[in-house]
Amino acid sequence: MAAEQGQTVRVHYTGTLEDQSEFDNSRTRGEPLEFTIGVRQVIPGFEDAVVGMSPGDTKVINIPAAEAYGEHSAEMIAEFSRAEIGDDIQLEVGLVLSAQGPDGQALHFSVVSFTDEMVTLDGNHPLAGKDLTFDIELVEIV
Repeated sequence: MAAEQGQTVRVHYTGTLEDQSEFDNSRTRGEPLEFTIGVRQVIPGFEDAVVGMSPGDTKVINIPAAEAYGEHSAEMIAEFSRAEIGDDIQLEVGLVLSAQGPDGQALHFSVVSFTDEMVTLDGNHPLAGKDLTFDIELVEIV
């Protein structure tokens, strides 16, 4: 049986960047990733790659940035006054801050730089602008 739209699947995967550095690995967490095909719980290129696979199948796929987390957008980088962020937060480059968007969704921003007066935040996903490679194994169709 091959995986198709609407089915829930469990997959193991290893994700790497162009320089072969690993950014994620379901095997090290011990549990396969479970998602329903067609619900867009995972990036589109990953979901599309699983369609047609049968349990036990493996494949290596390359997903361009546009089909993964999108291109890096300069519009997603902004400066805020230190007072807007809150003086009680211990800032460090790479720290992820969370906020709530106008429609209630969670928004995440990484600290790019800061001074006593200003903080630069990046709202891009950390993997935005990067082409990704996944080694996928379809463990089961639930």
